[in-house]
Amino acid sequence: MKTSQKGINLILSFEGFSSKPYLDSAGIPTIGYGNTYYPGGKKVTLKDPSISREKGAELFSSVLPTYEKIVNNKIKVTLTQNQFDALVSHTYNTGGSDTLFSLINKKADPETIKGWFTSRYITAGGKVLNGLIRRRKAEADLFFGK
Repeated sequence: MKTSQKGINLILSFEGFSSKPYLDSAGIPTIGYGNTYYPGGKKVTLKDPSISREKGAELFSSVLPTYEKIVNNKIKVTLTQNQFDALVSHTYNTGGSDTLFSLINKKADPETIKGWFTSRYITAGGKVLNGLIRRRKAEADLFFGK
């Protein structure tokens, strides 16, 4: 599967855009739309030159398939487009969660999956972040088709 425009819009709305490299809330050098590395795997550094929005969009488009591949490889059950998009957003932000993938593959009840989505990966640097709480809720809502 591939991420729909709705899924891409969700990711971009939470990532925002930065033309200059910065340290994200977990202290990782980041540029563009939440990119921590470039095509080919080179990590972003704080010394990297600024990029345009167009370059940021290209960068995002070039790394998104990496996260789609993770979801496609880890999930063994049939997903709706919304479910796939929600999982790609989560994986783009967190690197993916074997526990979440396992719950979905085992067809855990919706309350368990929703509870997991909304209570995990909401901290950075040891602090609960409102932006991550909102993102996890948006991902859970998308996953369950709202």
